[in-house]
Amino acid sequence: MRILVVDDQDLNRTMLQFMLESEGYEVILAEHGKVAIDIFDDVQPDIVLLDVVMPVMDGYETAPLLKQKAGDIHLPIIFITALDDQKSMLKCLEVGGDDFLAKPFDKVILTAKIRAHQRNRELSQSVTEQNKTLLYHQNQTEREHLIVEHIFSNALNNNNFVENIVDYHLSPASMFNGDLFLANRSPMGGSYILLGDFTGHGLAAAVGALPTAQTFFAMTAKGLAVGDIAKEINSQLLRLLPDDMFCAACIIELSSHGKALSVWSGGMPDVLLINKESGIKQRIPSQHMALGILEDDEFDIDSYNFEVHPLDKLIAFTDGVIEAHNARDVMFGQERLESLYQSNPEANISDVIETLRAFCGDIEQQDDVSMCQVNCLPIEDEYRDPEEKLAPLPWQFTLNVCPDHIRETDPVSHILDMISGIKGMTKHRSTLFLVLAELYNNAVDHGLLNLDSKLKDGEDGFFNYYMQRQEALDNLTSGQVTLTASYDPDEHLVCFIVKDTGKGFNCGSVNKENHLDNQHGRGISLIGELCQSIAYSDNGTKVEVKYSTDSTSAEDMHYSI
Repeated sequence: MRILVVDDQDLNRTMLQFMLESEGYEVILAEHGKVAIDIFDDVQPDIVLLDVVMPVMDGYETAPLLKQKAGDIHLPIIFITALDDQKSMLKCLEVGGDDFLAKPFDKVILTAKIRAHQRNRELSQSVTEQNKTLLYHQNQTEREHLIVEHIFSNALNNNNFVENIVDYHLSPASMFNGDLFLANRSPMGGSYILLGDFTGHGLAAAVGALPTAQTFFAMTAKGLAVGDIAKEINSQLLRLLPDDMFCAACIIELSSHGKALSVWSGGMPDVLLINKESGIKQRIPSQHMALGILEDDEFDIDSYNFEVHPLDKLIAFTDGVIEAHNARDVMFGQERLESLYQSNPEANISDVIETLRAFCGDIEQQDDVSMCQVNCLPIEDEYRDPEEKLAPLPWQFTLNVCPDHIRETDPVSHILDMISGIKGMTKHRSTLFLVLAELYNNAVDHGLLNLDSKLKDGEDGFFNYYMQRQEALDNLTSGQVTLTASYDPDEHLVCFIVKDTGKGFNCGSVNKENHLDNQHGRGISLIGELCQSIAYSDNGTKVEVKYSTDSTSAEDMHYSI
């Protein structure tokens, strides 16, 4: 403990020095306030004994300067004074004094005061150190949050949707959103939308967003059904999240022609199908458990599939909307939301959010609030010119796909991306995807992996088939599939040639068997309907199809959704 004694009297300084050093304290002496200020930074005293009346700079002037130099740590200043009038003592306190020591000095009282103020000083130092530690951790946490927020923002910023078709609102209750909105275009030209609500809110709830987004974008790029997408996300979340975390979710697919909707919903409030003239047409209840709870063999992929019309729109929302409450602790509720749409079927999301905020008033938001709206309109009409002419140039390109490529990439999507970039080809993307995906999958499954389609027959046929497919694909070390795509502008024909290095099969059986009553073989019949010609050669290891760009696109046919 270091004590600074500031007094212009040599006798007082010497006496105080003797008393304090005898108690084990280190003592520094100063003749007046100016000296005390000059040496303060070097000596860093813990307590100051300060005389009031001194030449050059008195105690009244010195005390506030000493306090200022001490900063955030409490510096006890004990005034040494023979003054006993209240006015002088009050002034001592006003300028920063903490106590008084009367002359002549009493060692017992002096020591007692020093010890008392020593405790205050040590307490202040401890609090200051704790504050510094807390501030450091706070800054570290804020920095980490900013980094995580940046990662989340980039990772979830891949949404791809047509603005006139899809609208949404996300309002987090804290920095990180436990609700999730994802959207992507399908290879068939339609749109996928996912609205999710993880357990709780904040960073803990948001951690599931990354694996969900990665799986969603990977599965939608393959054009999978909403139930299959839900199953894959469920499998990922079940593996990654703790037992007490899950994700209520609604996954929607709108066909490119805007006439068909598929909805898988688990743990969410009722989805509303609304006609902009007549109001609510249908309530679509959640028929499944939330994602991340059930094992794969317990998971149900069933979805709602129904026809819609241009005046229809689908509204999905999280429970944060209907469970929001006002100052009287009354919830907004499903009934109030439906009443809003029933009275004003053309209401959009911004209208609902405005009504919700007016209802809640100044009450702090307790949960994440999210909504999305899907307008049932033809999607392609929103981003392309239906009269766009095909480029008059011929083109051709070839991909050689080895086992590693088969396991890790989707060559069909790559080829379709290239084709779609050619003027006039966008409107044919969905049909060409159907054709090439079927040919490529047949070449891999039956050519390289030598799987039998009859495995798909039976109650668990598809499950057993794909289990064997995955196992065979994991063990595949050799073989190749060659994909060639070309265009003849004179004949208006797109040609696909798919060749594999497998054993082949009896080509003649393709034209003789009727597969439409089986769980397998439907793809080849479908290609026969879509394309001008299909021909196998080289003992079934090579197939060539020709598609006329004058044909009706797949999304306008009866079997397309």
